[in-house]
Amino acid sequence: MREGRRPTWRDRYPDEVTCVRCLEVYEQEYLDRLLWCDDCRASARRRAGRWGWLGGLAFGAIVALYVWIAIRPSDLVIGGWIGTVVAAIWIGSKIGREIAYGAMRFKNARAVEAVPPGAAGGTDSARGDDRSGAADERPE
Repeated sequence: MREGRRPTWRDRYPDEVTCVRCLEVYEQEYLDRLLWCDDCRASARRRAGRWGWLGGLAFGAIVALYVWIAIRPSDLVIGGWIGTVVAAIWIGSKIGREIAYGAMRFKNARAVEAVPPGAAGGTDSARGDDRSGAADERPE
């Protein structure tokens, strides 16, 4: 039988870990399992929210076209159809936001390009300074 508690993903990391998006060092409890800090998650949520509203407006336009062309509503219940289109925009924006946020998390682009602070020959992309101390030498 195992003694103690069941190990988690946090047991593999030290107490202080670098956020893979902003390259700042945080205590382990402030990062999630993809090593994103709270600020990076919040900024990704805001960016995904903008994409979500664009998706919601596109979905609402499709629903409006369907209602206008296929259903051809009467003037008697036009308010109900307007409410349907508004609800489609709102629901589409929520679905679009979650899809965009999931794509950002899955792609994790900055994590792929990130170089930890203090790495030999690397640059800290958050500040843009050269950590190696050497001049920029490019062969011509």
